[in-house]
Amino acid sequence: MGSLKVTLCAGAALATALCAPAAYTYAADGGDVSVSPSRPAPGTDVTLRVPDCTEKTAVAVSAAFESDVRLSLAAGDGVLVGSSRVRTSVQAGAYAVQVKCGDQARKGTITVHDEGRPSTHASPVAPVDAGGGGTAELAASDAGDGARVDAPGAAHTVTGLVLAGIAAVAVALRSVRSRSRGTD
Repeated sequence: MGSLKVTLCAGAALATALCAPAAYTYAADGGDVSVSPSRPAPGTDVTLRVPDCTEKTAVAVSAAFESDVRLSLAAGDGVLVGSSRVRTSVQAGAYAVQVKCGDQARKGTITVHDEGRPSTHASPVAPVDAGGGGTAELAASDAGDGARVDAPGAAHTVTGLVLAGIAAVAVALRSVRSRSRGTD
C-alpha cells in the first residue's frame, strides 16, 4: 500500500513539473517579476520579487535556475519573495522567468553573463585526501614501517598467560577476604 502512495505522488509531481511550464507559457501577461541581481553570473544566488499577487504562495520557473523557486509573502505588503541559484552550467544570455500568480501569469527576464563564472566546482568531484588519522602512515607503506609484520611469538604468549594467572589469583584472594569478613 505504501509503494502505491509513493508511485501516485511521484506521478503527480512529474505531471506537475511537465505541465506547469506549458501552463505558464500560455497564460496572459499580468505583471512583472524582478530578479536581483538582474545580471548574475552562473552559480550566483538570486532573489525574486513579485508584487501585488493575489495568492500567498507561488512558484517561479526558469531554465536559468537550478530548481523551481518557491515564493511566499515576506511582509504584509503583498510582495512574494523567494531565492534560488543560477545553474553553473547555464550559458550567457536572457532567460524568461514565469510565475503563476492566481489566475494570472507574471513574467520577467534574467540576463546571465559570463563574467565571474566559477572556475572550480561548488562540490567535490573526486575523492578528498582527508588522511586516516594515526593509522594513515602505517596503511600507506607497503613494508609496514613501524607496524608488526609477523604474529606474536612464544614470549608474548607466555607473558599473556602469566598476566592472566596473576589476575586470576588476585580475584580469588579478594573473594576469600570478602567471605572471611562476612560480606558478599
